[in-house]
Amino acid sequence: MSTVIRRTVPAIVLAGAMAMLTTGCIAGENAAATSDTSGSGDWSTDQLTLDWATYNPLSLVLRDQGLIEQALGDDVSVEWVQSTGSNTANELLRSGSADIASTAGSAALLARANGSPIKVIDIYSQPEWSAIVVGADSDIGTVDDLAGTSIAATKGTDPYFFLLQTLDEAGLSVDDVEVQNLQHADGWSALAAGSVDAWAGLDPIMAGAEIDSGATLVYRNVDFNTYGFLNATEEFIDDHADVAQVVVDAYEQARIWALENPEETAALLAEASGLDAAVAETVIIERSNLDVSGVPGADQIAVLERISPVLVDSGDVQGGQDALDAALETIVYDEFALNATSE
Repeated sequence: MSTVIRRTVPAIVLAGAMAMLTTGCIAGENAAATSDTSGSGDWSTDQLTLDWATYNPLSLVLRDQGLIEQALGDDVSVEWVQSTGSNTANELLRSGSADIASTAGSAALLARANGSPIKVIDIYSQPEWSAIVVGADSDIGTVDDLAGTSIAATKGTDPYFFLLQTLDEAGLSVDDVEVQNLQHADGWSALAAGSVDAWAGLDPIMAGAEIDSGATLVYRNVDFNTYGFLNATEEFIDDHADVAQVVVDAYEQARIWALENPEETAALLAEASGLDAAVAETVIIERSNLDVSGVPGADQIAVLERISPVLVDSGDVQGGQDALDAALETIVYDEFALNATSE
């Protein structure tokens, strides 16, 4: 199988990983300064709800290995809820149904610009998880051919914003196509049934469509994909920083394990998504860049600034450019990730 990708990781994170192997404890030295791992009941909350998603491989590692549960002990009840797309993750945060949830960067920016009080506290991937997909027998061969077609896309998610950027690059707009607002899995079903002409796809469903059904990725552009954002509500950041730090510490340790064990990570994805092992391996090894700094900052803001004109032109930002600029200035909260990755 593929050569394992390795990266240089901070000493404290390596120490935490070794401790996990020998004692089951995931708290590093920085985490110990802000978090109680003794089981004495001194955590700031007795409940934590966070999401898992097939588009977030690290969440699958965490859920499978129980890293957060081990760190928090019996004094905090941990509940996992599934996000089927960035739009559902944002709704979980907005409604208070989750404290921490994973989205694409573009979706997080849109949510904050439209008033959702969320901030990114960790970066879980830099994936190529979206492309424009057509059926095996489609006559569509270029982006120009999309004019006048019906395209399935999940509004408020990276594939939707990928579609907008793709159309814009070709001199088209959303008014030149008919967008069918469908959840990701339903979008693929609609394409497979011939109900739409194209689909703004999302892995791992997209990889399954390509490998199992002969679907074609008619347009790919890694630069149109935004980073994977782990987001928390401002209230949770302010009131439960000790628990938030444990989550981010655990994400960093899950990243180390996933980089060292790509085939096992793919197996977790296959189990969670019901996809064949070969499809899951394509997603993890070829399209999921987990070897990226978990600290949110300038790299992510640069990507979001590049797509911001497309977001404004789409009419999806209620306050226009001013609201988007304010969101860009305030969306990053890097303290937990800096703690988790510092030497």
